[in-house]
Amino acid sequence: MPDTFPLDDTRPSPDALLQQAEQETRGRFKIFLGAAPGVGKTYEMLESGQARRLDGTDVVNGVVETHGRAETQALVEGFELTPRRLIDYKGQKLDEMDLDAILARRPALVLVDELAHTNAPGSRHPKRYLDVLELLDNGIDVYTTLNIQHVESLNDVVAQITRIRVRETVPDGVLDRADDIEIIDLTPDDLIKRLHEGKVYLPKTASRAIENYFSPGNLTALRELALRRTAQRVDQQLLTHMQANAIRGPWPSGDRVLVCIDQTTRGPSLVRYGKRQADRMRAPWAAIHVELPKSVRHSDGQKDRVAATLRLAEQLGAETVTQPGQEVAREVLRYANANNYSHIITGRTEGPRWREWAFGSVSGELIRGAGDISIHVIAGRDHEGAAHRRDLAHSAQPFRWQPFLLALLYLGLALGIGMLLSRALDVRNIAIVFLMAVMASAATAGLWPALFASFAGALIFNFFFLDPVYTFTISDPESVVALVFFLGAAILTSNLTARVHRQARVARQRARTTEDLYHFSKRLTVAGTLDDVLWVSVNHMATILRLNTVILLPEGSSVSVRAGFPPDDSLDGGDIAAAHWAWEHNRPAGRGADTLPGAKRLYLPLRTGRMTVGVVGLDNDGTGPLLSPEQQRIFDALADLAALAIERIQLVDDLDRARMAAEADKLRSALLTSISHDLRTPLAGIMGATGTLRDYHASLSDEDRDELLLTVQDESERLNRFIANLLDMTRIESGLTAPNAGPVDLADVIGSMLRRTRKLMSRHHTTTAIPHDLPLLKLDPVLMEQVLFNLVDNAAKYAPEGSEIRIEAWTDGPFVLTRVMDEGTGIPEGDLERVFDMFYRVRKGDHVQAGTGLGLAICRGFVEAMGGTIRADNRPDRLGAMFTIRLKTPPAEAEKPEMQR
Repeated sequence: MPDTFPLDDTRPSPDALLQQAEQETRGRFKIFLGAAPGVGKTYEMLESGQARRLDGTDVVNGVVETHGRAETQALVEGFELTPRRLIDYKGQKLDEMDLDAILARRPALVLVDELAHTNAPGSRHPKRYLDVLELLDNGIDVYTTLNIQHVESLNDVVAQITRIRVRETVPDGVLDRADDIEIIDLTPDDLIKRLHEGKVYLPKTASRAIENYFSPGNLTALRELALRRTAQRVDQQLLTHMQANAIRGPWPSGDRVLVCIDQTTRGPSLVRYGKRQADRMRAPWAAIHVELPKSVRHSDGQKDRVAATLRLAEQLGAETVTQPGQEVAREVLRYANANNYSHIITGRTEGPRWREWAFGSVSGELIRGAGDISIHVIAGRDHEGAAHRRDLAHSAQPFRWQPFLLALLYLGLALGIGMLLSRALDVRNIAIVFLMAVMASAATAGLWPALFASFAGALIFNFFFLDPVYTFTISDPESVVALVFFLGAAILTSNLTARVHRQARVARQRARTTEDLYHFSKRLTVAGTLDDVLWVSVNHMATILRLNTVILLPEGSSVSVRAGFPPDDSLDGGDIAAAHWAWEHNRPAGRGADTLPGAKRLYLPLRTGRMTVGVVGLDNDGTGPLLSPEQQRIFDALADLAALAIERIQLVDDLDRARMAAEADKLRSALLTSISHDLRTPLAGIMGATGTLRDYHASLSDEDRDELLLTVQDESERLNRFIANLLDMTRIESGLTAPNAGPVDLADVIGSMLRRTRKLMSRHHTTTAIPHDLPLLKLDPVLMEQVLFNLVDNAAKYAPEGSEIRIEAWTDGPFVLTRVMDEGTGIPEGDLERVFDMFYRVRKGDHVQAGTGLGLAICRGFVEAMGGTIRADNRPDRLGAMFTIRLKTPPAEAEKPEMQR
């Protein structure tokens, strides 16, 4: 690059360095890519694996399909084989690669055949390529095989060539993650010969394949697809290497075409020429537009023309780039060198020769600074140029005389100040005053008023201050030199000041845009509901872009309006169809787009890395393109932020639903388990006893009949308690438990409970310690009795026969505490809170006591409904559990002296 046009951006690309750093933290990924089955991908993978194994690398066979081929089977020998995982699916045993076993084994390299394979239901990942990505993330190298027809982006192309739709595909991003892609190529004739020899399929299958799929034309087309896709990946790897090492391009590794477009009428012809040139070279291409500070003064017609040209380039398959900068040629060359473009196409400079001599030309600067890049300068004339020029003339801004009047005002002030200073200063120093007037005109009025002020100031300075005064003649040669240098300094200063002023205006505009995006992201961060996110999104988009905005989200099989600013829910059939198409195909539709352009609005998809979450509709009352290149960049940033916020809300909702579903499944499973045991057990006892009474009534003694009837009664009471617990829990969960509270003597409630539990407590010793002067409590006696009953029943289950179950009550300030203690084995520390969960039962060794797991949950629900608390602890003096109920005394009783135990 000549020194006259240096490029100072010689730093490595941060994105490329980050990509290389990510590659160093994961395993290396190599794909053996073939155009069709049978070309020898698996064979080459095994040979490469054997070479690595002989070099001392730890290589294992993850999954390799030999398809009965003897030469392939011979290469499998010597590899450590990871046993496959058997999965039962619809009565069949399917074997899949055991991902967990490989991760536990952690070899240096694993061989994984058929990357596009779909795993059996029940596997951790639905696709094998996801297994491979997990292996790579864990630092394990992977060799794998893939046919070109399984690449997602080529699926439609392959279907068009072969008339067969491939269902198993791999995203293109997986190929982009590959560190190496090795093409396994075989000529169509050799592959068809292999088919005839039975080395690919069985003879009958091979003959059908040759007739339908493996025709020479199909195989040739598939070979070209494989070679092109591999070349794209290699080109991207080369570009990343150059950017990461700050290597100045271009490298002559392949052709890349860059088209420069501007606001003139020749843009479409340049784009079309670039497309033809790229097709001839079979090269990727892009269109670039450089936004200068003066672009803010462009008319709406010029901005619309740039947007239309960029859209045309996208339609023809180009990548479009809008780059802000100070000089067009500098930014174009910087981008071309950074991205290894070898050809730049630009238009010929139009206008008089003196303008090119005075101000330079983009094409000339590109040629001087191109280095090894080829520059194509074309006429770029367009048959629509006259119509565009008429549109430009109609849309041009009218002449404004106010800035020139402001420049005259500055000159008048300078004249007055100069008259005052002329009495004390030399006349040459007064020129600085007029120079300040020129700078003020450039800073406030613009370039042309400043140039006007330069020439007018020179004339005024000559007329009023240079001898002979009040004439335009100059007698002193030194004054002529001073006037000439003043005029040159004024013109130069006006240009520099105007340029700084334009740059400052652009910087302020970008700062406002950045601030708007910051406030937008900040408001999205604190938005907690989907409606809040949608309202913030449409409000900011409409305000920043100055366009009417609506957001549509999926609803069933279509999309519907969820938010709009200004509010507008009315969409006609054409708009609904355009919005649905944009959402379904993830491409723009509607006004100004290629699809359904008759719609009122332009509909653009809201995309994230996972999916399309919705559609944004934009419109205004004007005509022409809705978004200029600058607005398009702003919209992309807004849309990305909005889409991520919507996805965040949806993921939170999905997580909540999944958590609720998991809890419901857990509750349902526990309920079914409880019913299957605790309902069937008493029913079995009742059925057995009644069956015995019916069949052997005559042969039974009175004692046996009484015992059987007692069994029926006990099991019926047990069943009744189980059903009562379920009903009580249902009341608690539905919020229907409303205590019928009133003044109650706790001793009466305990006495009633003990009478109910007389039969349950027949094998235990019950003691009580209830002071006679306990204050009355405001509670529901029925609920309180049920709480104590459940606690005593629970103690009876876990305490050994003959042990003591103790019930105590005492006052503690304004509270009355009731405690039930047993002499069982106690409660594990980790289960002290969980014992109050529904259907949870503490496991003691290998045995779980009979019960529903609802009793303690009902206790907590009833106690909290009465305004109290309950807690579980282990006895400090011996083995055993104790449950303490804490209830507050009524206000009138709170002032009584504390009762001691």
